[in-house]
Amino acid sequence: MNNLSTCKEWPLLAQKALNGECLTEEEGLAVLEASDDEVLPLLQAAFQVRKHYYGKKVKLNMIINAKSGLCPEDCGYCSQSIVSTAPVNKYTLLDKGTLLAGAREAMARKAGTYCIVAAGKGQTDKELAQVVDAVKEIRETMPLKICACLGILKDEQAQRLAEAGVHRYNHNLNTSKANYPSITTTHTYDQRVETVEKVKTYGMSPCSGVIIGMGETNQEIIEMAYALRELDSDSIPINFLNAIPGTPLEHAGRTPAMKALKVLALFRFICPSKEIRVAGGREVNLRTLQPMSLYAANSLFVGDYLTTAGQSIGVDHQMIEDLGFEIELNAL
Repeated sequence: MNNLSTCKEWPLLAQKALNGECLTEEEGLAVLEASDDEVLPLLQAAFQVRKHYYGKKVKLNMIINAKSGLCPEDCGYCSQSIVSTAPVNKYTLLDKGTLLAGAREAMARKAGTYCIVAAGKGQTDKELAQVVDAVKEIRETMPLKICACLGILKDEQAQRLAEAGVHRYNHNLNTSKANYPSITTTHTYDQRVETVEKVKTYGMSPCSGVIIGMGETNQEIIEMAYALRELDSDSIPINFLNAIPGTPLEHAGRTPAMKALKVLALFRFICPSKEIRVAGGREVNLRTLQPMSLYAANSLFVGDYLTTAGQSIGVDHQMIEDLGFEIELNAL
């Protein structure tokens, strides 16, 4: 198969995915380099895989920026990093009451999963204790799944989070191993892999994804998908770079909407049974084609992101309804 693939060949990739076979690099390139005229049949094939595992259900997730800015890391995409001059709010870890209020808001937005995210390479034991205390009360009082994203974990920290009732832990690979040093130098790609493996060791569901649009090649996008398949990540957020002024990647531009749809189809084929979440940057990159993303993805963030505004929750709910899809509650 080559980049001259036609609509007759996409169902073969869908069948291959359903059979548990992994796409070859050549087949992956065919997806990413397909003509824009092929996007509809390509998405139809991806939808057959998505429908097999998830039907027409869409899982909603809400994120809270539990600690903003004040980060010593130099991640080129992040407005909270030490190398960013973007005007973002800076504050220490939110108190328990604020974290609980965020959980209630997640329920009001019909989000089944509440994601507690804190900037930094990792958290102090005192900060972790604050998160643990809030998680325990949320678990006791609300029917929510909890995802934590607190950076690189020590073993005892992973154990405490698991015992508190954290269902899932997010630690994105972000980009390919080869591209990693051009994006971040204050930690390594291997450290991220190790953290995801540690999460699994302590019984939490691993969540790890990527950011598309940071100078990676198509081959590297395929490598990212292979890496997440190998890691057996249960949830894969596909972020598309929102190039924020004041960050090192402010001039990186945006991923064309049609390319973004091909990326989502690729990840569905390579990681067929996993939660594929169209995540940060969807509004900026997919723009009016956001509804089409749900033919490959089965999950969304709703509300605002860490430092950027998201789409109105009412618009997201309407989008799902207009597609004839349905919101899935309380499921990992």
